[in-house]
Amino acid sequence: MSALALSVLLSLVSAVAYAGGAIVQEQVAASSPGAQYAPLRRLDWWAAVALNGLGGLLHVVALALGPLSLVQPLGALTIVFALPMAALFVGRKAGATAWRGALMATVGLAGLLSLVGASDTQSLDTAQRVVTAGVTGGVIVALMIAGRAVHRHPAVRSILLATASGIAFGMSSVFTKTVAVDWAGGVSVADLPSLAVIGVLATAGMLLSQASYRGAGLAAPLATLTVVNPVVAAVVGITMFGETFRYGTTGTVLALSCGVVAAGGLILLTTERIAREAAEGAEAAVDAVAGAVAADAAVHGAEYVPARAKGGLVPEGAEPRDAPPAGKVLLPAPAGARVPDTVPVPAEQPYEVREPAGGDNPPLAPQLSYGPFWGGPFVPPPALDRHRVRIRS
Repeated sequence: MSALALSVLLSLVSAVAYAGGAIVQEQVAASSPGAQYAPLRRLDWWAAVALNGLGGLLHVVALALGPLSLVQPLGALTIVFALPMAALFVGRKAGATAWRGALMATVGLAGLLSLVGASDTQSLDTAQRVVTAGVTGGVIVALMIAGRAVHRHPAVRSILLATASGIAFGMSSVFTKTVAVDWAGGVSVADLPSLAVIGVLATAGMLLSQASYRGAGLAAPLATLTVVNPVVAAVVGITMFGETFRYGTTGTVLALSCGVVAAGGLILLTTERIAREAAEGAEAAVDAVAGAVAADAAVHGAEYVPARAKGGLVPEGAEPRDAPPAGKVLLPAPAGARVPDTVPVPAEQPYEVREPAGGDNPPLAPQLSYGPFWGGPFVPPPALDRHRVRIRS
């Protein structure tokens, strides 16, 4: 068996091991939701750790034997293998969208596999390692600063941090291949700086991926990370390790097209998984509400059991006495002083008419008008001030 075929086989077995470990970890987390730390006393959790360790070891050996531009994209088959394995061992069926995504990813990776040509294994010299590590660190720090600058836009921040995480994971695989090629001729102390870089990049990728999920959900960051990781590794493998594709420029274009198809399939897989998890979370929330209402009905003596309906709870049996009214609810106003409708008005007293003492009324003297009425002369009233001002015309 050739080194290329052996690297492909090891990559496939590594993806199967990673998928099995992920399924076991998911089952452990579901069966112990209250545990905040690793359940060290559970054998199934240690089985998941062993599967992940086996997958990582096989991935390192595959990187030592095969081209980086092929081994790293094949690691994305973990999501594809997880579908039939989950249906077989756990009984969880996948939707049509997930299977379409799995088919697209498989076709894209198969086309990429058919176009990769055999090449001699190469490594990076000291100067290339220093420059690669410096450029990688600078790009990651720049993406982190950009993510901090757009902290008011969670979606943009999540994409930037997920991109930085994918670059960190991809470049850690680059240095892993470098060390694996060096160790093919014997273990050397000169590879200690490369091992330190691998540890720093892997830790940074894990922390950045965790930060990218904060405030923006899981679909967009996970899809970005899944696509960026193999793309970065493939680009470095082609440009720095001398890896090529068959049929020259035509083969390179076809390989890029296969990579796009595989990336689209991975995105479909990721979004379908997140939508399914959200639906399961909503179903669990409805069950929790139903249990709470049933417990409240048991406490208050209600004679109905809430049952699940189309997206809600409906009472069964007796009258829904606790159900809210369908119309408007009128609340009583606070008590206050009553305002009378009418204000009582005192009755009018009659005027007393008095007769003059002399009996008959005496004749009245003629009165002159003091106003400018039509038909009579105007007479000014007498002034009471002796020192009045006289105006002469």
